[in-house]
Formats: sequence, structure tokens, C-alpha cells
Amino acid sequence: MSAMTLEGWCKTTAEQKPTPLEDIRFYLTDNDRLHLEQAEVYLQENGQREMMVDADLDTLELRMPEGYGPLADCMFRVYLGGVEKRGQFHLVGHRASDGSLIYTNAVLIDQLIN
Repeated sequence: MSAMTLEGWCKTTAEQKPTPLEDIRFYLTDNDRLHLEQAEVYLQENGQREMMVDADLDTLELRMPEGYGPLADCMFRVYLGGVEKRGQFHLVGHRASDGSLIYTNAVLIDQLIN
């Protein structure tokens, strides 16, 4: 398992600028890492820009900043970024209380610890 601590963001409406949150903490299993790597390869081979990958809330052990959880749903958004089209991901979900979009900063997939 890899422990992740990333800066989070909240948007209550599409027009609103994102509000920074304290750190969002979660764990990635080897299986999660494999799914993220497979998604990166799929995007590279099929000319697509992004896709969503299910996040397993049972193993994710998601810890939200006080007042921002729980989430109604949670997925990984995988996309190709930069000139080199390297795979990146970030956690995306919606707050159960009001549907606000919650997400983290992005991480390069090839920088994940095996």
C-alpha cells in the first residue's frame, strides 16, 4: 500500500473558483496502482485523453478534512498530460451533504511507489 496525502479542492458550483482544502489522505493498493497503469496504457494506445477508474472505498481508507466528508462517490480520473503525454491521476468525488465537487491535486502514475 502507498499512503497518499494530497492537497484538496472543493467547488460548490461549476462557476465557482475552487476553494483549497487541507490535505486529503488515502491509501493505494497494488491493485489500484495496476488499474491506474492499465488506464494510462489504454489512453495512450487508443488516442483518448481521459477516463475514470473506480476507487475501492473499502481499501482507500479515505480521510477528508473536517467538515468536508463523507463523499457520496469517489473515483480516480486518469488523463494524459504535458508534452510527453504521461499518465496522471487525481481523486474525484462529490460530498454527500450537498453534491459539491471534491478533488485532489494530480500525481504522475509512474512516480507511484511499487
